[in-house]
Amino acid sequence: MNGGAWIKEFPGAVTVCDTEGKIIEMNEKSCRMFQKDGGAALIGKNLLDCHPESAREKIKNMLASQSANCYTIEKNGVKKMVYQSPWYDGGEYMGFVELVVEIPFDTPHFIRS
Repeated sequence: MNGGAWIKEFPGAVTVCDTEGKIIEMNEKSCRMFQKDGGAALIGKNLLDCHPESAREKIKNMLASQSANCYTIEKNGVKKMVYQSPWYDGGEYMGFVELVVEIPFDTPHFIRS
């Protein structure tokens, strides 16, 4: 496997920011998902500038507390799971990764022991 090359064509949108919220990486799916907002041109921009005030406050708190966030949304008849998590390099906090994947409406849920 070639380093992180696998993520380029990964079928979920992957967006990575630094500790200040500056977008530093986007895979192809992320660029397509955010095409109306600029797509790949968003790299280098601050994600706080891309959100309404209520979301900016939540993101600021997540960046400061290094806490994860997970939820589902439905848009245009497609259900998606959004998972936002801090990422680290050698134990040092580096920012956040947002992973957005489409999920079926009837996704099975299993309880395992």
